[in-house]
Amino acid sequence: MQMLHVALPLVAALGCGLMAGIFFAFSAFMMTALGRLPPAAGIAAMRSINVAILNPVFFVVFFGTAALSLVAAVAAIVAWPVPAALYLFAGGLLYLLGGLVVTMQRNVPLNQALAAADPASGEGALLWQRYLTVWTAWNHVRTVATLAATAAFAMALRQG
Repeated sequence: MQMLHVALPLVAALGCGLMAGIFFAFSAFMMTALGRLPPAAGIAAMRSINVAILNPVFFVVFFGTAALSLVAAVAAIVAWPVPAALYLFAGGLLYLLGGLVVTMQRNVPLNQALAAADPASGEGALLWQRYLTVWTAWNHVRTVATLAATAAFAMALRQG
C-alpha cells in the first residue's frame, strides 16, 4: 500500500511535471521563435528538434510516465475507496489522454507531414504556417493536461 500512497504518485507527478515543462516551453516561446524564422529555416529547425527528441532519456520520461499513469488508473479502480484513488485515476487519465494520445494522434502526424514537406516550396511554406497554428494548439492541450495530471498526482500524495 506504500507504493500506492507515496512512490507511484510521486514518480508519476515528477514525470508529468517534466513533460508539462517541455510542452510549456514549446507553447510559451519556442514555437513563436520558430515562427519568426523564414519558413525553410523554421522547418529545418523543427525537423532537427523532432529528430533530436527521439532519444532514450525522452522515451523513458514520456513512455515511462504513460506506464505509471496506466498503473495509477488501474490501481485507483482496484483500491477505489482509498481517498487518493480519485486523484490517481484523474492523473492517470489526464496524462494518458492529454499527453500520450494527443501526441500520438495529433502532434506526431503533423511532425511526419512536416518531415515529408519540401521546405523550399510554396506548399512547404503554407504547410509551415498551418503547422505552427495547429501543432501549437494541440501542444497547449498537452501542456494543460499534463500540468493538471501533475496536480492530480500531487493531490494523491497529499491524500495518502
